[in-house]
Amino acid sequence: MITLISIELFKIFKKWRTYIGFIAIAILIPLIEIAMNIEGTRSINFATRQLSETFIFVGNLLNTYFVSYLILNSLAVHIPFLITLVAGDLLAGEATAGTYRILVTRPVTRFNIVTSKFIAGIIYTFLLILWLAVISLGLGYFIFGTGELIVLKSGVIIVLAKNDVLWRFALAYCFAVLSMGVVASLAFLFSALVENAIGPIITTMAIIIIFIILSAINIDVFQSIKPFLFTTYMNTWSSFFDNPMDTSEIIKSVSVLSAHIIVFYGLALYIFQKKDILT
Repeated sequence: MITLISIELFKIFKKWRTYIGFIAIAILIPLIEIAMNIEGTRSINFATRQLSETFIFVGNLLNTYFVSYLILNSLAVHIPFLITLVAGDLLAGEATAGTYRILVTRPVTRFNIVTSKFIAGIIYTFLLILWLAVISLGLGYFIFGTGELIVLKSGVIIVLAKNDVLWRFALAYCFAVLSMGVVASLAFLFSALVENAIGPIITTMAIIIIFIILSAINIDVFQSIKPFLFTTYMNTWSSFFDNPMDTSEIIKSVSVLSAHIIVFYGLALYIFQKKDILT
């Protein structure tokens, strides 16, 4: 299995589309951090203007933790597209290239083929989120330095000590890998259904956008179905920055997202097991 995964990773990283996500992050994050270096202080002063009349804020509030938190929050909708570019091509790409027959005539089972491709897709997802974390926190450290993290939520401002932040980011990025793993597994499922990678990419993004829109519309009918949409649980990474953290909500989200990954993978495996490659 390790050999198969290595082969699949090689096939992933020899395609130019694989590097679109890494290049986009490497360009976008520095631009955001440069802009925050210019305008960030004004943004913090605007957000805390009411509290400033009562409290005195000291320390370096515009730091790598604050900027990285904003970046993680703003890119939660954009990262899925970068994930689907690769995950949607894992099986459909073989069909497009006409290599399905070659795959299944090798001395490996269809289970091993699907599983190795799926794991390779999850590894790519992990590497992309890791790259996001390294660029955000690493570059931010040299530009802004460290300090207390000020978290702005609806009507609430949470200030976390700088020695109480890094482990929260580690858990938040791990959760981001899990939530993006759902996106990758959904694109992987659609990739097993079609013979062109464009379909899985478009379909996956369409579903995510529709789910996000339905969740945002404040109508009772849509709010009642919100708990059944996996996108509802993808932003739970922000709970790691609550004080205290809502552990039950985090566990619930992890369970729901993990279940989605298992179901999507299982369906993709079933479809590929039944796929007729002779037609």
